[in-house]
Amino acid sequence: MAPAPPSQPVFYYDLGSPLCYLAAEQMSGALPVLAEWEPVLAEPLGEHAAEPNRALIERLAAEQVIQPLRWPRSWPPQTHGAMLAASYAKKIGRGVAFSLAAFRQAFAGGRELGDEDTVLLAAAACEMHPAAILKGIGLRSTADALDLAVERARAAGVRSLPAIQVGTELYEGLRAVERAAEAVTARR
Repeated sequence: MAPAPPSQPVFYYDLGSPLCYLAAEQMSGALPVLAEWEPVLAEPLGEHAAEPNRALIERLAAEQVIQPLRWPRSWPPQTHGAMLAASYAKKIGRGVAFSLAAFRQAFAGGRELGDEDTVLLAAAACEMHPAAILKGIGLRSTADALDLAVERARAAGVRSLPAIQVGTELYEGLRAVERAAEAVTARR
């Protein structure tokens, strides 16, 4: 028996994806309802971190009127620790705040998500204690939550990020937020 579709939209994202960053910055203003933010690792979904089209992404960021992008020095970004932190933050009710802060550290600040200091700066921005976030990253339950999120994304049919699930429909890629917003509006 297939699981029931979620009752609210689900936003699947990886902190190392600049397209997910752009989608994250659009989420609160574009969707007429709150979405569940679900951190997932892109690689197990079959998406590999190829060099992004920086010119396109910078143009899209300018169109969204967000801070100009500052790219992390190394590519692809090492996000596993940051993604564990996002999973832990979600578990304690700070997932959206932490994820936005981490995205901004990476793509507005040009900081490396693989650096513990970057994760701690993002955690501090949403009032998470450094000792708590470091302990949370190391918990087996946090790793299990991230693995389960990847499995839920896979079961929903996610092949690329960003992805937004609205009921049984899945919207992926550059226009995911726009298309999901249209779907949510049509359902209301």
